[in-house]
Amino acid sequence: MSAEFSLGAALARIVRGRPLLIVDADEVILRFVAGFDRFLRERGLFLDLSSYRLHGNVKRLDDRTAVLDVEVTALLEEFRGDLDGLEAVEGAQDALAALAGSASIAVLSNISPAQGGPRVRNLITLGLDLPLIANSGLKGPAVRALANHTGAQTFFIDDIPQQLASVAEHAPDVVRIHLIGD
Repeated sequence: MSAEFSLGAALARIVRGRPLLIVDADEVILRFVAGFDRFLRERGLFLDLSSYRLHGNVKRLDDRTAVLDVEVTALLEEFRGDLDGLEAVEGAQDALAALAGSASIAVLSNISPAQGGPRVRNLITLGLDLPLIANSGLKGPAVRALANHTGAQTFFIDDIPQQLASVAEHAPDVVRIHLIGD
């Protein structure tokens, strides 16, 4: 993993004893779904939001048939290779700016380290110079490490219920907030 987007690099920017807000990026700070749908439409596809998943819900515009899961995975990788231009979720920038005066803030996102640079550039463009942790899989262990480091009240915001459940299991004292920006 790139040291720049590691848990250790984020810990160096988090003040011990200060409340900590750990925030997911996609659909909490950034409008991933809108950006991904725009990307798909440029390719004759669209995202059908009738259920809460990506695989099986990427469909062809012309006949509404679903593309194969392997194709969705490839499309996601291509899309995530250039994460510089996602728009902010309404109110996210103002809320985080207001909270930065009284809490440390870190972004915990399930992206590869190679996708970290574009993600950070996107956040900085939006005025959010925050430590980014490139995570893989469930977020409970990373949240536990961050909360243990700060030693103060910790809050975790994510759009995916499984991530909230993972944090409940690994760091039950962390306040969990379910938020979906789109």
